Amino acid sequence: MKYSQLIGIIASLALIAICFMPWVHIPNFNITLSGVNGKVSEELTFGKQFKPHTVLCIIMILFFIINKIWAKRINVFIAFISLSWAIKNYIIFSICRQGICPEKQISLYLLVFFALVIQICSLLPKIQVKQD
Repeated sequence: MKYSQLIGIIASLALIAICFMPWVHIPNFNITLSGVNGKVSEELTFGKQFKPHTVLCIIMILFFIINKIWAKRINVFIAFISLSWAIKNYIIFSICRQGICPEKQISLYLLVFFALVIQICSLLPKIQVKQD
């Protein structure tokens, strides 16, 4: 794809921005959780999920910019880790606990969507290979 690297960079920036949007709302506690605020109570906390997403996205942006075959190969692996982390966040934040089911927000779906877009863009690099 001609613009796969640019789309990957834009999707990485969008993934970082989505971490600051609300992911789920728990109506019984009147709490809205996001990638920045994952604390329900002292016993139940999800942590700050924006940190791993931000680190992985910055690394992926650098490897999208570098036009070397080794960078593209490493980027596939890092994009897979990012996709796995997004799926883990989707499962953990949307699961029902003790009969209380959170209301999923659109940004939780967008988190997985943009991680999938990044993975696809990392699999389609535009790089010139020398023929011997």
